Amino acid sequence: MPNAEHNVRILSVSYDELLLKMRRMILENAGYAVVSAHGLEKSLEECNKGDFDVFVLGHSIPSRDKRQMVETFRRNCPGCIISLTRGASEQRVEGADYRIDPDPEPLLKLIAEIVQKTESRSKA
Repeated sequence: MPNAEHNVRILSVSYDELLLKMRRMILENAGYAVVSAHGLEKSLEECNKGDFDVFVLGHSIPSRDKRQMVETFRRNCPGCIISLTRGASEQRVEGADYRIDPDPEPLLKLIAEIVQKTESRSKA
């Protein structure tokens, strides 16, 4: 798990406020710095700020909004994009690096792997 010196910044977006709050608590408890955004306007505003290592797209966001968020994030941040899905039948998000179930355990594991890969590359 990360510690304070990693300074991993995560942007988490969702249209479901309860899930957004729960995800923030879980990620902060794991030691990550989290910025949560609810709704399209706030999400795009945060994407434009840049400086995020990981972008977590909640499954409650409509596909057209996800596309807009991904495009904005990509213009401003070099970080990875994780799209949380409701199931295999859900439309893939163009530009997302990862697509996983929204359960906390796989999300935390994936973020830890991303952080480890990023740190390994920066040491090389």
